[in-house]
Amino acid sequence: MIRKFATVPGGRVVPALILATILAGAANLHAQQAPASPTPAQPAPAQQAPAQTPSAQPPADQSGVQEASTEEVGPHRKLKVRDYKKYSFNVGGGGSLTNGTTSQFARGGGEIVAAGVARNYSKYFGFRADFQFDNLPLRNSALALAQATGATSHVYTFTLDPIINVPVNKNWSGYAVFGPAYYHRSGKLDSSGAVPGTACNGFWSWWGTCFNGSIPLDKPYLATHQNEIGLNFGGGIARRLTPKFELYGEFRYLHGTGNNRTTDLRPITVGLRW
Repeated sequence: MIRKFATVPGGRVVPALILATILAGAANLHAQQAPASPTPAQPAPAQQAPAQTPSAQPPADQSGVQEASTEEVGPHRKLKVRDYKKYSFNVGGGGSLTNGTTSQFARGGGEIVAAGVARNYSKYFGFRADFQFDNLPLRNSALALAQATGATSHVYTFTLDPIINVPVNKNWSGYAVFGPAYYHRSGKLDSSGAVPGTACNGFWSWWGTCFNGSIPLDKPYLATHQNEIGLNFGGGIARRLTPKFELYGEFRYLHGTGNNRTTDLRPITVGLRW
């Protein structure tokens, strides 16, 4: 084509050269654009980006699992740390020894019924509330002083004490209690040949119905109801029988006082704790 245009008269050689240059430039441009086709093939780096995304996810997932497992294991760990019962209960029975002025008018060996509940704040410390019934059988000498043929006498005791537990091993343990106590002592004589208005002897003073040093003129002196405030302390040992129940033995000192009268007991109790 170049030779054809070169023979054209009138100076048309120049346009032919221009046309040839333009075609050559277009060919070169096409040749330069052909290698640029791999540019759309940039998905290869795009494929690496998704590959990085999963690699970044496992640490996030692993950390999430670890937190969840910590939250789940946490409560179990707390339960293992608390190797004691939050609440414990006890019931028992036994007999009481008397002491002091009480021993002059009441004999030992009276029956006991006891029950209690403890709120434990640790393996070693808690608070325990107890109710106890003590029978106080009057001595024959006391009945003689009252000129009575028979009588009933007993004490209701309420205590609220700190309790200190001393674990020895998985089967044996000990404990100590101490604190304030409330006593309600009551009783009734079947009858009495005492003459109202006469001077009181020691029994009537302890019985609690003496009035201004003499026996009252009316019959209420046959019955007594008196309240006393005092203290108590003692301790016991326990032997595990089953995973739930323990056999315990306990000794306490009880002392109450009110209106110049006292009540002194030494109860011995055997029972179950759970």
